[in-house]
Amino acid sequence: MAGKPPFLSTCSLQRSLLTLAFLTLISFTFLSLRSLRSPPQYASDLSSSSKSSPGVLLGGYPGAGDASDLPSWSSIYNSPEVFRRNYAEMERKFKVFIYPDGDPNTYYQTPRKLTGKYASEGYFFQNIRESRFLTDDPDQADLFFIPISPHKMRGKGISYENMTMIVQNYVEGLISKYPYWNRTLGADHFVVTCHDVGVRAFEGLPFLIKNSIRVVCSPSYDVGYIPHKDVALPQVLQPFALPAGGNDIENRTILGFWAGHRNSKIRVTLARVWENDTELSISNNRISRAIGELVYQKQFYRTKFCICPGGSQVNSARIADSIHYGCIPVILSNYYDLPFNDILDWHKFSLVLKESDVYQLKSILKTVSHEEFIALHKSLVEVQKHFEWHSPPVPYDAFHMVMYELWLRHHVIKY
Repeated sequence: MAGKPPFLSTCSLQRSLLTLAFLTLISFTFLSLRSLRSPPQYASDLSSSSKSSPGVLLGGYPGAGDASDLPSWSSIYNSPEVFRRNYAEMERKFKVFIYPDGDPNTYYQTPRKLTGKYASEGYFFQNIRESRFLTDDPDQADLFFIPISPHKMRGKGISYENMTMIVQNYVEGLISKYPYWNRTLGADHFVVTCHDVGVRAFEGLPFLIKNSIRVVCSPSYDVGYIPHKDVALPQVLQPFALPAGGNDIENRTILGFWAGHRNSKIRVTLARVWENDTELSISNNRISRAIGELVYQKQFYRTKFCICPGGSQVNSARIADSIHYGCIPVILSNYYDLPFNDILDWHKFSLVLKESDVYQLKSILKTVSHEEFIALHKSLVEVQKHFEWHSPPVPYDAFHMVMYELWLRHHVIKY
C-alpha cells in the first residue's frame, strides 16, 4: 500500500500538537480558577479543624488559647492573617529578660499601683512577671527590660532633675555591669512609662532615646518619638467604674460629648466653639460629682461620638474610656501615633481628625450615616478586649498587644 504524502503527515502532526496545547491550556485554566476560588484559612476554619484534633494548643502551652479563643478576624485588623500567625509564633517563642538590679521598695521592678490614669505602666510591670514571656536566662532573651518606674519616682516626690540623674545612673550601671547592651548599643532593650514626666526622665540618656525601644503613653511625633522603633502604650484609667457598653445603639441619643479641663489649645478651642451647642454636650470643666453618682461615666452610654482632644500631651485616657463604654472615639489630636496602629485599623472603629477640623466638628459627625455608625459601633465592641488590662494577663488583652508590638520590633535587631 502506498504511503501517505509527506505534506499529509506534517499536517496530522501539527493538528496533534495543537490539540495537545489546547488541552494543556484548558487544564491550567481550570486549576488556576480552582485555586482562586479556594478561600484562605481563617479563624473559623481553624476552629473546625481544631475540634477534630483535641489537645492542640495555639500558643504551644496551656493558657495560650486555642483557636476558639481567637478574636474574629474582621476588618478591624490591618492584616488579619499576618496578625494571627505572628501572634501564635510570639506566644511560642518570645522571651524577655528583666535586669534584677534595683530595690523594689524604691523605684524598680514592681509597679507603684494598678489604679488611676497611669495604671498601664503598673500593669505592664506586673504582667511581664506573670507571663510566659519571662526568662531568667539572658542568653535566651529576645529583648531586655530595664525595670525602672518614673511613676514610682513621681509618687515619692522625686523632682524632675533628680529623676533624670537616678535614671541615668541606673542605666549606666547596667551597661557597665552586663555585656548585653553593648552588643546592639541598646537596640534590644526597652523601657515602659506612662506618666508624662517619664518621657523627660530619660533625657539624660540620648543614646537610649535614639536606639532603645520606648513604650510610652505620650507617643507624639514632634517630641522625639520614633514610630517604627518606639511603641504607643494605651493610657487606660483603672478600674472602669461601670461595665462595658456595646450593642446598645438605641440608647445613644446624644450626638457628641466631651467634659474636661482646658489644659491645651485644642481643648480651649473645642469648648469655646461648641459649649453652647444644643446637639453637642460640651463642657469646659469636669462634671461635678455633686450632680450625681457616676454622671460622667453614664454620659458615655448615652452618646454616639465621644470627643477625645489631646491634653498636656497628645494622648488621653478618654480614648480607652470611650472604647470601653461603647462610644465611638473622635481623635482630635495632631502627631499622635495611636496605640496598636500596626495591628488595628482605627478608621474602622473611630473617627481620626485633625485639630483644625474642630470648627466643622458637628457637620463631620452628622455626615456619618446610620449604617456607617452601626458598622463603627460593631467594630468598636470587637476591639474592647484589646484595651483591657488583667492580672494575670489573658490572651489578646492590652498586655499581649504591647508584647506583640515589641515582638514585631525585635525582628529588625541583628547581632
